[in-house]
Amino acid sequence: MYFIVGRTAFCLLATALGAVLGHLLGLWGWGPLNWGAWIGAGIGVVLAGVRDGLRGHRVLEWLRSGHSTGAPRYRSAWGELAYRIERALVLRDKALTSEQQRLAEFLSAIEASPNGVLMLDAQGQITWCNSVAADHFGLDPERDRGQRVTNLVRMPAFVELLQAAPQAEPVTLLFHPLGLMLSILVRSYGQGLKLVLSQDVTERHRAEGMRRDFVANVSHEIRTPLTVLAGFVETMASLPLTDAERQRVLGLMTQQTRRMQTLVSDLLTLAQLEGSPRPMADHWVELADLLAQVAGEAHGLSQGRHRLGFPADEAVAGVQIGGAQSELLSAMTNLATNAVRYTPEGGSIDITWCTRDSGEGVYEVRDTGVGIERQHLPRLTERFYRVDGSRSRETGGTGLGLSIVKHVVQRHGAQLEVDSEPGKGSSFRIVFPAVRLRRSA
Repeated sequence: MYFIVGRTAFCLLATALGAVLGHLLGLWGWGPLNWGAWIGAGIGVVLAGVRDGLRGHRVLEWLRSGHSTGAPRYRSAWGELAYRIERALVLRDKALTSEQQRLAEFLSAIEASPNGVLMLDAQGQITWCNSVAADHFGLDPERDRGQRVTNLVRMPAFVELLQAAPQAEPVTLLFHPLGLMLSILVRSYGQGLKLVLSQDVTERHRAEGMRRDFVANVSHEIRTPLTVLAGFVETMASLPLTDAERQRVLGLMTQQTRRMQTLVSDLLTLAQLEGSPRPMADHWVELADLLAQVAGEAHGLSQGRHRLGFPADEAVAGVQIGGAQSELLSAMTNLATNAVRYTPEGGSIDITWCTRDSGEGVYEVRDTGVGIERQHLPRLTERFYRVDGSRSRETGGTGLGLSIVKHVVQRHGAQLEVDSEPGKGSSFRIVFPAVRLRRSA
């Protein structure tokens, strides 16, 4: 309403000025005196038109500039129009900014996903992908945008999967160049658009393979002594045996029974280690007591066939390790008994303890045994992995000892170090962190 009043006032003022001018012209002889009103009206209309034209031109210039703010301010229809356009543009910009922010947050959420997300248009061209999908398929999120994915991922099974009808269940494919097992799900959306979801299941498949191998190995390890026992039982039941023969058969049956008992015990130990929480460092175990029990086990297994060395009493006096006593004893004993089993008669085994300048404690078992080839070292702690399977069975090993050691070491925040040379022997070290060690008062 204010611009109507302003426009009317301007026209009346222009008319009044025109009337005065017309009256003066009449007095000067330029025409009748009554022309003043007409001249005033004409001047008023012209001035109003010129002013409106100039204001309209400024509004149009502002619109052509592309700016959302800074509209001309007039107390007129042009001013009202410019104000309303400016407000609409500001609201549009706010809505656009909000949508862009929401889109950025959505893409950030997808980017943070542990699974790969790949978006394709109707022609199979890449419109967007997160970094996980880029790693899975060997893509560059920026450089490869707009490229056909089938030109970049040249894998027949993957191309066939994209060309087939969208599946309800994911398909697992092996990507040879990257060595990955990917679970891929293709879904359609929009007008011919496709969403490719990928998940790295390499470790899952490896774990499944290890589980299958574990079950197969356990079955084999138990079946062998059971078969032997069944054969001996049948022999004793069907054949007349002398006392010496019977004693020999009973001794072999006892040996196989102990083997099964040891295997079951190791399996239970592993299950307990994997299913229980990590031991806290608030329970302190005397190192001297642990080494005394280790020495007893080593001497009992060696039966005087090896030279055994142990740390001096003063070197371990007062040293305490924070953790579970049964687990620590199991790990230390396994390393010592393994050294006895794989060291020929007459060889030497040295068990030592030292404290490094960093405060770490090192329990080490060195032997002069057969040694281990370098290619076997990374797999020593795998369940039932044996460098020499026949020799391990002959010496009473279950193939689980080093697996138990690895779990105990990890649960106590320690590290297992292995050095070995075929024909010269091996060295196994458990390095305990300083926070797990103290000296008793």
